[in-house]
Amino acid sequence: MKYDVKVDLKNRSEEYSFGEVAKQANGSAWVKSGNTVILATVVIDETEIVKDDFLPLTVQYIEKTYAAGKIPGGFFKRETKPSDFETLTSRIVDRSLRPLFPKGFGYPTQITIMTFSVDKESDLQVLALSAASAALFVSNIDINTSVSAVRAAKVDGELILNPTLSQLNNSTLDLYLSGTKDDLLMIEMRSMGGEKVDSSLVIDPLMDPTVSAPIITMHVSNAVNEDELITIFEKTQQLLFENNAKYEEAFGAFKKETMEMECKAHVINEEMVNYVREHHFLDIKSAMNQMAKSERSTALRQLRKKIMLNKEHWDEVELKDAIEKVKREQVRAQILNERVRADGRALNEIRPISISTNVLPSAHSSCLFTRGQTQALVVLTMGGPKDAQMFENLTDEGTQNENFMVHYNFPGFSVGEASPIMGTKRRELGHGNLAKRALEPIVNLNGQTVRLVSEILESNGSSSMATVCGGYMALRAADIDTSDVVAGIAMGMVSDGDKYAILSDIMGLEDHDGDLDFKVTGSKDGITAMQMDIKLGGISLNVLKEALYQAKEGRAHIIDIMVEAEKKIKFNDGVLPSTDFFHINPSFIGDIIGQAGKTIREIIEKFEVAIDIDKKDGKVKVTGKSKSGVKAAREHIEKIVSVPKVAKIEYKVGDKYKGIVKKIVDFGAFIELPDGTDGLIHISKISDQRVDKVSDVVKEGDEIDVEILEFKGNKISLGRA
Repeated sequence: MKYDVKVDLKNRSEEYSFGEVAKQANGSAWVKSGNTVILATVVIDETEIVKDDFLPLTVQYIEKTYAAGKIPGGFFKRETKPSDFETLTSRIVDRSLRPLFPKGFGYPTQITIMTFSVDKESDLQVLALSAASAALFVSNIDINTSVSAVRAAKVDGELILNPTLSQLNNSTLDLYLSGTKDDLLMIEMRSMGGEKVDSSLVIDPLMDPTVSAPIITMHVSNAVNEDELITIFEKTQQLLFENNAKYEEAFGAFKKETMEMECKAHVINEEMVNYVREHHFLDIKSAMNQMAKSERSTALRQLRKKIMLNKEHWDEVELKDAIEKVKREQVRAQILNERVRADGRALNEIRPISISTNVLPSAHSSCLFTRGQTQALVVLTMGGPKDAQMFENLTDEGTQNENFMVHYNFPGFSVGEASPIMGTKRRELGHGNLAKRALEPIVNLNGQTVRLVSEILESNGSSSMATVCGGYMALRAADIDTSDVVAGIAMGMVSDGDKYAILSDIMGLEDHDGDLDFKVTGSKDGITAMQMDIKLGGISLNVLKEALYQAKEGRAHIIDIMVEAEKKIKFNDGVLPSTDFFHINPSFIGDIIGQAGKTIREIIEKFEVAIDIDKKDGKVKVTGKSKSGVKAAREHIEKIVSVPKVAKIEYKVGDKYKGIVKKIVDFGAFIELPDGTDGLIHISKISDQRVDKVSDVVKEGDEIDVEILEFKGNKISLGRA
């Protein structure tokens, strides 16, 4: 492959080839970084123009398993449904590139990014955006701005920009910034909890009792405080701006001749706008106060019908746009000039919150979290290690297990829409991923698998943040350990260039008519996750810092309410699986397991529990369907270990002892020697005469004299003395 240009960046370099492959696309870029090769293409459909200021852009990031020398797992040996990583990467690229397109661009556009080769250290999400931006930049579409991303990690307290995957896996921070050479456009951030890995003996009714498996306990949230985060933003943003300047300089010579395209920005009828302002301003203001989306839409629709009765010659679609413009002006002006929001709240005021836990009697736990007109029912289900979600990323060495899952569902009825419930959409996957990133650092799983499902029952602003709050409460309603209290809040901003106002706990109206969508989650001390999309072409770090501290104030208010609700939790004792932790002397582990696992299997079956035993320090975890069963199993185990152990005897061939017949089998009998060690006396050695049945000579519990005949590994062979 002939490469046209090489771009040297911090900690890596990228080589680009333009025009060698995919020549019929409007633009393409073949990118190589290390051993990773990605192809990005841009194609537009010139035969169809979509109007109404909608940008018909589709981004698809696709991984090929052959890129890592793998064959797809499962029954079908070809790539099929996109993985979560592919879908989330497509969303990141889409959100970063969408602001580049000119207003009125209505041509259906497809950006396809394909990973053909991969090494284990490549950041595929950063490279995917670089490749897509390069293909768009050199295409014949009139776009001359580069967009790229920089990822920041923090390893052993040191900030690393453009980290390798190995460094990222050991990091306490994962920060992804995208933007141009002038403006920051998007932020994705999460803190990464510390992990303690214990090599433990896991005993489960459906597992081999001798199989060892790790128990992973999340015990440190590593939440980032606001001042530290702003400092990291400053360093990361500077590198981002420098990189884009390099890209534009390197790619300029390969830009195709710009094709003539018709961009028709939506034109609003000013005559109608002026009429609505003059005659129906109060009607608009009244409609704004109908804060549910469905109610507001109904009020505005009725106003439109009323006007059309007197203006029959007007176009109703144009009138709808005029009403929308006046409504947007009023929303923004009231916030900027009067510092009051449409529903009467102050700029930093949080809507009323109500929390009900364990409203579903047959679920392990649940929480109905309501904030204003946003409502999430979050339901938790607990399972064991075998219930984890198996997955494998392209850069993984093998199959991974996801033990903490957050699934978010957004049915149409939550916003008053009559739409069928279909498969999981990209937005639903993205919102669930954000909530997972917010909660995962503070969850102590202790070897369990936990699934949270958020059913959005009503939505008027930031249902993803309601999912975070309801998710935390559902964790506590299941008596799952957490290292901190985490809440989420959606922030917004309105700006006219000279003045700006930062809004806490935005509702749908303010999201639609505002300039910023900023979701931040965390504790009172720091941030665990955040997501930001900037609609006005950039934001200063001073304004961002102010927004972060206002969000911290709002989180603290919400957390106080959640802590009070936590005190009133009543567990679903008849349904909720119970877990108990205690320690034993490791020397008793053999007694608990018993011969070939017999003792521990009896405990599992009798009390309907699963048992995990740490072989090193004697930590025992007992999990069962009821507290009574778990308590009884613990008492049984403690009874076993309470029996004083007899000092081990150093046995020698020829020694004679009195032993007790513990178990009779067809080929002989197991004899318990004085220190509890078992030996086997074969049927041929149990009597001087031929014996057909061992039970004809001895019974279980009999005391007999035996002699040590020989040692076979760890087994002792006995004869009659």
